[in-house]
Amino acid sequence: MIKSLYIRVVLTFLVSVIAGTVIAFYVSTWIFEEKLNVNAQINSRNFGQDVVRIYKTLPLREADAFVSEMKQLDSYYIRIYEATGQFQSYGKLNGHKPVMVTMEQLKKVIDGGVVQETPNGIATVLLGLPLKTEMGTKAMFLETLAPPSASFVAKWGLIFAICSLIAGSLLILVASVFLVRPIKKLTKATKRIAAGDFNVKLNIKQTSELGTLARSFEEMMHDLQQLEQMRRDFVSNVSHEVQSPLTSISGYAQALKQVNLADHERSRYLDIIIAEAKRMSKMSDSLLKLSLLESQSQQLRLATLSLDEQIRRVIVALQPQWSARNIHFELDLQTVKVTADHDQLNQVWTNILANSIKFSKDGGVINVSILQDIKNVTVRISDSGIGIPIEDQKRIFERFFKADRSHSRKYEGSGMGLAIVKQIVSLHQGDIRVESEPGQGTTFIVTLPITTPTD
Repeated sequence: MIKSLYIRVVLTFLVSVIAGTVIAFYVSTWIFEEKLNVNAQINSRNFGQDVVRIYKTLPLREADAFVSEMKQLDSYYIRIYEATGQFQSYGKLNGHKPVMVTMEQLKKVIDGGVVQETPNGIATVLLGLPLKTEMGTKAMFLETLAPPSASFVAKWGLIFAICSLIAGSLLILVASVFLVRPIKKLTKATKRIAAGDFNVKLNIKQTSELGTLARSFEEMMHDLQQLEQMRRDFVSNVSHEVQSPLTSISGYAQALKQVNLADHERSRYLDIIIAEAKRMSKMSDSLLKLSLLESQSQQLRLATLSLDEQIRRVIVALQPQWSARNIHFELDLQTVKVTADHDQLNQVWTNILANSIKFSKDGGVINVSILQDIKNVTVRISDSGIGIPIEDQKRIFERFFKADRSHSRKYEGSGMGLAIVKQIVSLHQGDIRVESEPGQGTTFIVTLPITTPTD
């Protein structure tokens, strides 16, 4: 079985050229043969009638002598039959095999009839005419030999077919090289990508289907490169985030082995170990939740809920965090009903509001407003905190991303809260964006459809 695409393409084209040439040759020959035979029949009849007139006009011997010297015998073979079947021939066969004359044909011509047939293809005619001589009626059978013109045409057609086949085959071989070359490039690129090398340049500028395939391949390669980079960043971030609590747990566990450790120190060490363990557990839960959301294996449980009431409940639930720092809320909440997943949407407001509280200054103000139009509802949550640098605003929804690493110890967190928020809002066919200036605060704008599509 042929596996090479190059060989398949070449063989396909060659078979097509050969088959097309052969078919075209036979069709044209068939058409040409019919016309040539008609002309040959006319010429044979005219020549035969001339011979008949010669025998009718001249004595038998003179007529025989005259006919035997005729130049037309290069193209015709004449047989003059007696009634007994004996005949005298005129002309040279030159390797030509004469057509067999049957007794029925001979009797028909002796009786005054005419026989005319084309037994052997192009321009071959057998003509039988009655020949009246002084010795009685005889039968003359005139047979056309392959005329020079027909022989020339046949040879020309054969040479044309061979040259056409050779030239076409060479052109096809050259064309197939250019046709298969992009596919070979794609094959090599695929192997390099499989080996982890994404810096592949195809340089295929065709506008055909292969060009479209090459551009799609380059887009796929770019996406794979981004995914690979995200995978590496993810592994690096997870390792970094896990290493910190593990180091703390390990260090304080070693410290607990000291015999002369005071009770209050031992209790403090245990509290730190418990806190770090909870931090790891929370990070693990966040990773699992984000993984489920990104794979969309977690289906939304849609229900009609009061959005303004849900946000109020979340603010109340977070009261220990904002009241301890004397942070105030200013609410402008319209009464709005939406169709959404209650628990998932509750997670969105919890994460955003917790971030706003965490990064707000003591005694600051957080503004929450709801604005509804015909199809959508927009929730704006603004704080007066430290803000987000412009270069980081596009990345804050990436997992593990923290806008300012220098604050990582002061503001604890795994950096996955906003990634979870982004995924939940996307599952609800909504949109989230951020507006912020360093030192001026941050505003999160969440837009949700009033009725979330079920598919």
